[in-house]
Amino acid sequence: MEPELLIPPNHLLSLPRPDTSLGLELLAGLVDTTTLAAHDFDVDNRTGFMPPQPPLTRLPEEWEEWELVLEASRGLKLGSRPDLTDEDKEISRIWRGQVQQLPILPTENLKKSEVVVRRAHLVLSWILHFYIHTLPPSVSTVVIPAPLTVPLLQVCAELRLPPVLTYADTVLYNWALKKPQHSPVPNLSNLRSVQTFTGTQSEEEFYLTSARMELRGTEALELMRSTMDEAFVGDNIAMKRITSYLLTLATVIADLKKLLLDVKEGCDPQVFYNEVRPWFMGIDSGKRGWVFEGLELDETLEVPKELSGPSAGQSSLIHALDIFLGVEEYSHSDKITGQAAERSHTFSSFSSTSIPTSSNPAKSAFLQRMQAYMPRHHRNFLNHLRNNPRPLRNIVMHAENPQLLEAYNKAVMSLKELRDAHIVIVTLYIIIPAKQATAAQEEVEKERADGKGGKESLKGTGGTDLVKFLKDVRNGTAGALLTS
Repeated sequence: MEPELLIPPNHLLSLPRPDTSLGLELLAGLVDTTTLAAHDFDVDNRTGFMPPQPPLTRLPEEWEEWELVLEASRGLKLGSRPDLTDEDKEISRIWRGQVQQLPILPTENLKKSEVVVRRAHLVLSWILHFYIHTLPPSVSTVVIPAPLTVPLLQVCAELRLPPVLTYADTVLYNWALKKPQHSPVPNLSNLRSVQTFTGTQSEEEFYLTSARMELRGTEALELMRSTMDEAFVGDNIAMKRITSYLLTLATVIADLKKLLLDVKEGCDPQVFYNEVRPWFMGIDSGKRGWVFEGLELDETLEVPKELSGPSAGQSSLIHALDIFLGVEEYSHSDKITGQAAERSHTFSSFSSTSIPTSSNPAKSAFLQRMQAYMPRHHRNFLNHLRNNPRPLRNIVMHAENPQLLEAYNKAVMSLKELRDAHIVIVTLYIIIPAKQATAAQEEVEKERADGKGGKESLKGTGGTDLVKFLKDVRNGTAGALLTS
């Protein structure tokens, strides 16, 4: 038997959940921002942004009906598949009927436990995506039934997350151990995904690649903490130590690059593009609207405004590297990602009287928007890192220390090379398959009577113009290199 990995009694996951009715201002005051390693940030010194023990894999009996519906989704097929049989369509229709006939289960008791309410978000958001994407393409507006709408939006209000599948639901809180182990840190080869859409190795490997990167990135977070401690001292010995930390950070980021490229060993590009990726689509990467039914049943609920799908852009680790190295303003400038909105607006409620699409000029910067999809404690961590009174980049710029400058540039270059690798993977898994799909339909396009088909920009699941965005972010990162 594996020894239980105990969480300290003062850890965030062991504490009672705060009452969200207190409002954002009072809740913000509950966050301890005195140290980068504070448990209130839900960042573990063994597992980083991943939880310190395997996440809950089943809700308590009170919400068993949700779990049963999610279990019954196994084997459902995308409604857009061209090879869908009448039997496939009927199976999906019957399953959606089960969702529609669910009772509206109360969520009050979910609030007592962070791990339970996280599991509820995972279960309900997976059901949501199964419900939406098993519908045929001919359905122009998806009506999400009240038994799903009401509890999902209530859970999202507690977690301050959008009612949609996120990176946390597919990666951070979607893993278990293949077999028991004695080490408190999960072995990178001993992970499995708990929930998938397709049951394929390719889908599981896609999620686990990110999980392995998160675990390897734990050392990067520790290096950030150590660097900030030395920056407070600020003497010559401190500068030597920071130089050493930055050189080590460059190697950690290089390891992240290798782990990313290793996805090719277990994830087939055609399977990913045609069978897995369509399940991720949110409203701004799809072509139909979503209507949430049953809002009138709870006067606190309003129409959600953030409905992008899960994206690697929601990884707090990559954001932390950007912020810590001081390249955020270069890699995610307004010219690249759009105009930034008021931060308090983006991070407060996820509701509005209308749902904006990717064409909305008021949409905030992509970096800022993706942080709204992160667990709220991780957002607090990034804000704390961003508000560091001794920014690393400023220290390097004013230190007149060639060794420190070289080490800093090595770390930035490693981050740029990680983004090079990301472009390689996106090219292999999205751009090339998309071109092949387009070529296969070329004759159909030529036969359009009005000849106005045209080409659409390839969108990421976060709603971005994918190719241009990734190249601009990569180039912006390179532009952050310092000269002597």
